[in-house]
Amino acid sequence: MLRPTAPRMAYKREQIIPFPRRHRAAISILLSLAPALLLVALLFGASVIYGISQSLGYLPLIDQEELSLDAYRNLLIGPSVAASEFWPSLVFSLWVSLASTFLAAAGALLVVFLLPGRQVGPVSRFTLHLNLAFPHLVWAIGISLLLAQSGLLARLAAMAGWISQPADFPVLIRDRYGLGIMLAYVSKGLPFLTLIVLAILRSQPQEYDLVAQNLGASRWQRLRYVTFPLVLPGLVAGSLLLFAFVFGAYEVPAILGVRFPRMLAVLALDFFLNPDLRSRAEGMAMSVIMAVLVLLVAGIARALSRRYDMP
Repeated sequence: MLRPTAPRMAYKREQIIPFPRRHRAAISILLSLAPALLLVALLFGASVIYGISQSLGYLPLIDQEELSLDAYRNLLIGPSVAASEFWPSLVFSLWVSLASTFLAAAGALLVVFLLPGRQVGPVSRFTLHLNLAFPHLVWAIGISLLLAQSGLLARLAAMAGWISQPADFPVLIRDRYGLGIMLAYVSKGLPFLTLIVLAILRSQPQEYDLVAQNLGASRWQRLRYVTFPLVLPGLVAGSLLLFAFVFGAYEVPAILGVRFPRMLAVLALDFFLNPDLRSRAEGMAMSVIMAVLVLLVAGIARALSRRYDMP
């Protein structure tokens, strides 16, 4: 005789969801990079806190520990020596940075437009990589020795009889419009942006260009409606890097610039190194304003890039 068995309890098995491999790989990479990232974040964060605190007037060296906005007020409103130099330097820095970035980006597109079939030959590759190996300081010194009124070209022009003396050579270095500074940055930034654009185009299929050509589009129309939309995101990112570098660089404007107006980086360092330690707050305030302006330009460039991609 069969004995009745107790009803079996229905147990709901827990579903075991396997952890995706890509997540495990990402976590593994983050863990391996954690020490370096922590060190960079610590150093960067400490620098930001140090700069902002000093721009707010926290200067323990002179027993000044009360936070205030006096440094920003002196720069933006004045009247003070700092305000009389800050606004011309700000306008001059924006002019040099925006003009250099625009000319370098336009030159990169022009080089791509002139290269047949997006192919870079040995000579073109050597030309693009030529000055990238030189630091900006060395490049600026070379431009100064070449284009100054006492430089090589001025002496050669005087020897050839084109000008009566080297002093008659056009002022291209240490001029009040920043032409020498822009020349240095454009000659360094153009190959950089050109290589970015060429790398993007090589990763894209050439069928877009061939279809546009078969439909009767001219070379200029293909550049405008096919090439430019393809390279715009990378070109905007590279141009933003170039703008941020030019806007905050010190070496080239210190060598090729004039005493007035000066780039903001040169002016900020001059205030920071002033024997009067109270000027250090104004120098740090200039640095903070420079960082905010770079972030603002980055946001505008990103918004314009997204708007361009919209149908």
